Amino acid sequence: MLRLYYYNESSPLMSNVLLQRLTHKHQSLRNFRYYDILVHIFVVVLLISNLVGSKICAIGPFRISGAQLLFPITYIFGDVFTEVYGYSGSRRAIWIGFYASGLMALMGFVTVHIPPAPDWPNQHAFEVVFNFVPRMVAASLVAFWCGEFANSYTLARMKLLTEGRWLWTRTVGSTVVGQAVDTTIVMFLAFGGTLPTKLILNLIGSGYLGKVLYEVLATPLTYLVVNFLKRTEGLDVYDSHTDFNPFSKEKPGEMDVAIVSQASEKTAVAGSD
Repeated sequence: MLRLYYYNESSPLMSNVLLQRLTHKHQSLRNFRYYDILVHIFVVVLLISNLVGSKICAIGPFRISGAQLLFPITYIFGDVFTEVYGYSGSRRAIWIGFYASGLMALMGFVTVHIPPAPDWPNQHAFEVVFNFVPRMVAASLVAFWCGEFANSYTLARMKLLTEGRWLWTRTVGSTVVGQAVDTTIVMFLAFGGTLPTKLILNLIGSGYLGKVLYEVLATPLTYLVVNFLKRTEGLDVYDSHTDFNPFSKEKPGEMDVAIVSQASEKTAVAGSD
């Protein structure tokens, strides 16, 4: 077992302490080549999903929101974070995405309500697009938080149960759980009272099936990414003693970290049989 430790930073403001606590990068995450860029891409995908989520698209008999075209990718990222970097790596990415979405919602609200310049003719169009964003993001924040943590927890637990084998069972199984939580919450919070219940249920069913199918079809790509990252980063994390509290910082010795040798034949299939 590799023992990893935090350093503590003090702050005079409680809000800063909470922010540092929830987004603090553990020492084990500082030496990785790709973790930070993956978190950045994850956050960008999340924010774009919130911006386009208000449009309802028709694909044959199915009705899906614009967000459902892109948002499932965040669950693939969640699977990669948990599988490669452990629950603590996923937990940090989720909180960063949560705060970024909250900031976007706040700025959307503020800019819509600031009086426009007299010679600027696009205020109505701006309101149509961005005035919905605060409610959409509020719904997305709750659903995203619950769904992503459910997804990460399920994958981490299944990895222990499968002893690191059969990656596809973890990626699909965690998506089945996480997307059920996310899709149900976001649809009722985002569209409740504005759309008929029957249409909302149609959105939930269509969106859920689409997201799970999305994950299944992306499984080969997930295998390639996970194997590449495990080889490159040189580790395979098992959350055998992890505190899964979303508000908790990682404690010393709570992870089992298998060091993956690049010269080993097992590297290409570590945790992904």
